[in-house]
Amino acid sequence: MLNRALLADMIGDAYRIIEAEDGKQAVAALQKEGTGISLVLLDYVMPQMNGFDVLEVMNRNGWIKDIPVIMVSAESDAAYIERAYELGVTDFINRPYDVNIVRRRVMNTLMLYQKQRTLMGMVADQVYEREKSNNLMVYILSHIVEFRNGESGMHVLNVQAMTEMILTQLTAMTDQYALTAEDISLITMASSLHDIGKIAIPEEVLNKPGRFTDEEFAIMKTHSAVGSDMLDDLELYKDEKLVKLAREICRWHHERWDGRGYPDGLAGDEIPISAQVVALADVYDALTSARVYKPPFSHDEALRMIREGECGAFNPLILECLTAVADDLESRLNRGVTGREISVDSLRVVDSAREAGEAEASSRTLELLDYERMKYHFFASMSNEVQFEYTAEPPMIVLSDWGDRKLGLPEIIMDPYQDEAFCAVFGAGNLRDLCHRLRATTPEAPLVDMEMEATVGGETRWLHVLARALWSDENPPTYLGSLGKFVDIDDRQAELHDLQFKAYHDPLTEVVNGAFARKVITERLGAEGECDRHDDRHVLIVCDLDFFKQANDTHGHQFGDRVLQHFADRLRDSVRSDDVVARVGGDEFLLCMGCSVDPRPLVERIHRSLEGEFEGFPLSVSMGVATTDGGVRGYDELFRRADVALYHKKRDGRGGYVFYDDLSDQERAFSLDEPCTALSGIDRNDSDQ
Repeated sequence: MLNRALLADMIGDAYRIIEAEDGKQAVAALQKEGTGISLVLLDYVMPQMNGFDVLEVMNRNGWIKDIPVIMVSAESDAAYIERAYELGVTDFINRPYDVNIVRRRVMNTLMLYQKQRTLMGMVADQVYEREKSNNLMVYILSHIVEFRNGESGMHVLNVQAMTEMILTQLTAMTDQYALTAEDISLITMASSLHDIGKIAIPEEVLNKPGRFTDEEFAIMKTHSAVGSDMLDDLELYKDEKLVKLAREICRWHHERWDGRGYPDGLAGDEIPISAQVVALADVYDALTSARVYKPPFSHDEALRMIREGECGAFNPLILECLTAVADDLESRLNRGVTGREISVDSLRVVDSAREAGEAEASSRTLELLDYERMKYHFFASMSNEVQFEYTAEPPMIVLSDWGDRKLGLPEIIMDPYQDEAFCAVFGAGNLRDLCHRLRATTPEAPLVDMEMEATVGGETRWLHVLARALWSDENPPTYLGSLGKFVDIDDRQAELHDLQFKAYHDPLTEVVNGAFARKVITERLGAEGECDRHDDRHVLIVCDLDFFKQANDTHGHQFGDRVLQHFADRLRDSVRSDDVVARVGGDEFLLCMGCSVDPRPLVERIHRSLEGEFEGFPLSVSMGVATTDGGVRGYDELFRRADVALYHKKRDGRGGYVFYDDLSDQERAFSLDEPCTALSGIDRNDSDQ
C-alpha cells in the first residue's frame, strides 16, 4: 500500500489511477477496463500472482501489444530484468524511486505509445482507403459486365454474399481446405469477376431470350476461358493472389463435381474450392433472379433443383453448407450484405470523423470503445439481469454493477468455483453443472440454457441461466471462458408451480385428483401394463366414507367439507409420504402403495386409523382392496377389482374392508354399470339413510 501511495503521489493528479493489491486484481482490472488503461506500473513481488505471471496473462490475451508496462521493483538482478523485457515490458524502474525519473518515464512511455497509436491509425486509414478503392474498382468492372448482360447489378453482390456465407460455414464444418480469414476475403472479392469473360460474347448471343442453338451455346461457353485468358495477360499482376483466385474462378466456375462441366472437364477436388463455391452461388442466384429467358424460381424451389442435381453435380460438403445457411439466404441476399460490406460501412465512421476534424484514428477507436462500454453498463443496470464475464485463465468472474448489488457479491471474484460466498449464492453443485455444460460445448454450438436455484438475500429463488462459451481459434480449440446472464424467474416459477398444483390436486382436500393419481400409478405399475420390477406388489384401496350424506343434511355443507378435509388428512397420516392418496369422487378416496409383505395387516391398521369421530360425527369407512398378485398390472383392471370389492362390502354392511381375492367367482363376475364407481349407486339407496 505504501509503495502504491508513493507512486500515485509522484505521478500526480493528471491521471486516473486504478490500484491493485495483487496480481489477480491487476488481471481483473485489465479484463474489465481493456484499452481504457493507458499504462501499467507493475511490481514483480506480489501475492496471488507475481509480476511475471501477470505479464504471461497479458501476452496470452494480447494485451501487451496495446498496453505498455513499466516494471517497478527492488529486484536488480540482471536475470529478472532480462526476463521482464522478454515478456514485453517497455521500461524498468528500480526502487527506491526518484520522483523525476518516475514522472519522465511515465510521460515518455505514454507519448511513445500515443504516437504509435497515431501511426497505426494513419496506416489503418490508408489500408481502408486502398481496400475501399479496390472494392470499388472490382465492383465497377463487374457491374459493367452485368449491365451488358442485361442482368441486375445485384447479381455480383449476391454471389459475393453467398460465397462468403458458404466459405465461412465450410471452415466451421471442416479443416479439409485450410481456408484462412484472408482467403475467404480474397475469394469473396474475386467472385465479382467470375463472368468477366462475357465481355467478349456477342450481344445477340449474350441476351438471346430463347433457348441457345448448339453453335450459340458453344460460343457462350467460351466466356470462362476468355475471362481466365484476360487475367493471364496481366503481366505485372498475374502473380498476385487476388488475380490468381479470380483466374481460377473465371475458368472453372462452370465445372461440375462429376466431371460434366466445362471448359476442362475437371472432377471432384480437381476443381479449386474457390470455383466450386462461386459455381454454387452463381447457380442459386441465376435460379432465383429474373432473366430474359425465364422468370425467377422461389427460394425453396431453387434449393430443391440444386439438391436434386437439376443444375449439375456439386460437392456434397458444399451442399451441406448450403443447407446450413439456407434460412439466412433470403434475408442476406438482394441487399448486398457481406462481411466485407459491413466492415466497409463501419469504417465510414472514419470519413465522418475526419470531415468533422476529430482526432486521430486511435483516439476515435478508444472513444468508440468507451462509448460501447458505457452502453453495456447502462443496459446491464436497466435490464435487471445479472450479467457476467468469466475467464478460465486466470479463473475470474466479473459481475455487472447491478448484478453485484443484487447478489451481495463483489464485482470481481477470483477463483469463483472456490469462493465460499459465490458458492453459497449459486450452490457448488449448480456451478459444477454449469461449468461442465460450458466446457462440453463447441465453437459451432457454444450456448448453454438452463435453470438453477440460488440463494439471494437468504431467500431461495429460481434463476434462468443463458451463457455462451468462448473458444480460441486454435486447432483444437481451447476453452477461454464464458459470458452470459442470470435472470430471476422465481415469480414465474411460483406461478407455474401453483398452476401445476391446482391442475393435479383436489382444491378442497389438497390430495391429488383422480386423473393425476391414474397417471402416477400407471407409471409405477409399468408402461403398457409391464412392470419394470416384477417382484413388486402394489395394493390399491378404494375408500368410501359411510353415511356422509347425513353429515351434509344434518350439519350443512360447510361441516361436510370439514369432514372430508379431516378424513383426507387422516388418510395421508396413515401411509408413507411417497404413497398415492387421491380423491376420486364426492366422498370416495383412493390409496395406492407398494407392499412386499402380506398386505392384510397393513390394510387392517389403515382401516383402524380412519374410523372414529369428528366433532361428534361418527366416521365409518368401507374399503375395497385389490393387489397386483397374479400379474395384474393395468391401472383400469386394478381399480375395477377394488371397486367391485367395495361394492360387495357396502352391499353386505358398512364399515370394514374386503379383498377382491376373497370374493367368489360369481361375485368377481359382477359388472358395475356406473361410469366411475359403484359407490354412488349404493349411496342413492334409501337404506343409506
